[in-house]
Amino acid sequence: MADSVLSSVADGVARITLNRPDRLNAFAGDMRDRLHDAIDAAASSPDVRVIVITGAGRGFGTGADVEVMSDLLGRGDDTTFARLVQSGMRVIRRLRSVEQPVIAAVNGPAAGAGAALALACDFRIASSRASIGLTFNRIGLHPDWGATYSLPRLVGPGRAAELVMTGRMVDAEEAGHIGLFERVVPAESFDDEVQRLAAELAAKPPMALRLAKQSLATSLDSDLDAMLNAERERQMACFRSADAKEGITAFNEKRTAVFRGA
Repeated sequence: MADSVLSSVADGVARITLNRPDRLNAFAGDMRDRLHDAIDAAASSPDVRVIVITGAGRGFGTGADVEVMSDLLGRGDDTTFARLVQSGMRVIRRLRSVEQPVIAAVNGPAAGAGAALALACDFRIASSRASIGLTFNRIGLHPDWGATYSLPRLVGPGRAAELVMTGRMVDAEEAGHIGLFERVVPAESFDDEVQRLAAELAAKPPMALRLAKQSLATSLDSDLDAMLNAERERQMACFRSADAKEGITAFNEKRTAVFRGA
C-alpha cells in the first residue's frame, strides 16, 4: 500500500495525508507503519516547522478496517492483531515526541483510531462537516492509540467516560463546544483556513514554539514550582537566541519579523 500515506513539504509545512478515501482512510496493511515513517521524516527534517495531518476525500480516518479485523478474528490471528496494536503505539509515541507544532486538519469523520490520532496532535482545526467519536466498543474493542490518555486531558474525566462508553459520534459544533476541536470553520473555506494557520505557525520562532510545547506537555503532571523553574530556563534560552533579537528589533522598527530558527 505504497500510496496509503502521502507526504509533501512546502514553505516549512509538512502535510501528511491518510490516503484510502474509498474506505474513509481506515487503516489496513502497513498503513500504520507508513504513517509513523512519514511523521518521523517530517519531524527530523530541518526544513519542516509545522506538520499537518489530514485525510483524503471526505473522511479524516475511521480507524481499523473492519474487514481486516473480521479476517483476523476468523483466523484467530492474535499475533497479527497484537502487531497492529503495537504499530499504533509507535505512531502515537513518535507523534508525542515531535518538536514542531502538529495540527490535525479534521476534514470529515474521525472515528476510533482516527479520532485518537487527531486527539494526539497539538490541536485540531475542523471542517463544519467533521465529526469525531471513540467508537471502539461498537465492535467490542477497547480504546487504543493513546485515546485514554489524550481524551481526559482535553475534556475532563466525566466527559471522557461518557464519550468512550457511549461510543457516539460528536458533530463539529458540539465537538468545538466541549473542547475536542479548537477551531471549527465552514467546509467551503476549510482548506484555505488550514493553509493559513499552518503558514502563520511556520512564520513564528521555532525555538519559542518548541520550548513552549515542551512546557505544555509536562504542565499537567508538574507542580507550580517545577513549571516556574522550567519556564525560567526556557525563557533564558529564547532570550539568548537570534530570533529574540530579530523579534524585538522588528517590533521597534515596526516591521514583520523574519524568524530563522536560530
